[in-house]
Amino acid sequence: MTAVSIWIICALSIAGVIIRPFKTPEFIWAVLGAVTLLVLGLLTPKESLLGITKGTDVYLFLIGMMLLAETARSEKLFDWLAAHATKRANGSASRLFGLIYLVGIVVTALLSNDATAVVLTPAVAAAVKSARVKNPLPYLYICAFIANAASFVLPISNPANLVIYGTHLPPLLAWLAQYTVPSIVSIAATYGILRFTQREALTERIKTAITIPILSPGGRLAIIGIAGTALVLLIASTLDAPLGLPTAITGVLTSVLVLIRARKQPWSVIKDVSWSVLPLVAGLFVLVEALTKTGLIQQLTSLLQASTARSVSETTWGSGIGIALACNLVNNLPAGLIAGTVVQAGHVPEAIKSAILIGIDLGPNLSVTGSLATILWLVALRREGLKVSAFTFLKLGMLVMTIPLLITLGTIWLYHLYV
Repeated sequence: MTAVSIWIICALSIAGVIIRPFKTPEFIWAVLGAVTLLVLGLLTPKESLLGITKGTDVYLFLIGMMLLAETARSEKLFDWLAAHATKRANGSASRLFGLIYLVGIVVTALLSNDATAVVLTPAVAAAVKSARVKNPLPYLYICAFIANAASFVLPISNPANLVIYGTHLPPLLAWLAQYTVPSIVSIAATYGILRFTQREALTERIKTAITIPILSPGGRLAIIGIAGTALVLLIASTLDAPLGLPTAITGVLTSVLVLIRARKQPWSVIKDVSWSVLPLVAGLFVLVEALTKTGLIQQLTSLLQASTARSVSETTWGSGIGIALACNLVNNLPAGLIAGTVVQAGHVPEAIKSAILIGIDLGPNLSVTGSLATILWLVALRREGLKVSAFTFLKLGMLVMTIPLLITLGTIWLYHLYV
């Protein structure tokens, strides 16, 4: 009965995060589920604390990125970048779409998919506002979909990559040899389908008379801070070091320097950061800790080992597709934590490990709650006064996720079949 109770509470909590009854914030339901498990004695205080502390690196990473984004936003850096992008589009909505997509690839690869949601979304919102487009959503969809589609270009492109491999992360050159072609396939397929589905909105002419604003000294410091963060993350990844603390340090340092240079009070930045994301993540970590008590890890490990013994090829496809769907039921953060534990316990072949990673990274493009990056994207949209319903995103995600996922898994399967 204990296991059943845990499953019911976790299912209701995740459903609350997805559905958001009465338009309540997502974190309320994750925290409520965690507290309920504790109050009913299904988790001890020590186990709950253990679950929370497992997310320390993620909290630090998010704090750093959110401070970077809010600091850049307060210094009008996004408005400046948006004006340049819009001017380069030269009146073509299609060209603006392509430019934003390219920027999304770079930001995701060098700063992670969460950074794309946090940092790029406000910049794109400013760009489409500057261009006076009729429908801003096709351009903003890029921020959500490329955040996941390009999240295995480098190990740092998605924190979930580090979770899947644990202490056995491949060297950078080995990673590039294994994931460069699948990344190109994923990025190209996602672009083609997204571009096709949004083709009608991209036929309009956009504003060409764009005035480039003057970038403030604080804005220039913010650019240096973002570039420095990318460099620090690359170095940390190469050294196989956690990414959270370096990101937090560079984010805080950038904010402090910009605030001093601009002679602003810290509250001007702190008050606008979406802090509710942190209890959301903590709540999800506690839910995962509870699920591990039900014997889920042992069952999945045995299932994976038995399936692998029967057929590596079938397991490669099945695990990739299965974990992709699971991400949209429970979010890729808890799914990645569970999958990472199973992979490391089961000592599975590299082909299956790669397929699971692709499922964790690309699979969340199906629904609004598939990944933390997409949830962060939704939060950023609300700040801009825009809304995307779960059903609207799902209809688009059924095309934008499924076809690239199958093609990319096919690339992984062929790579390990012949290499």
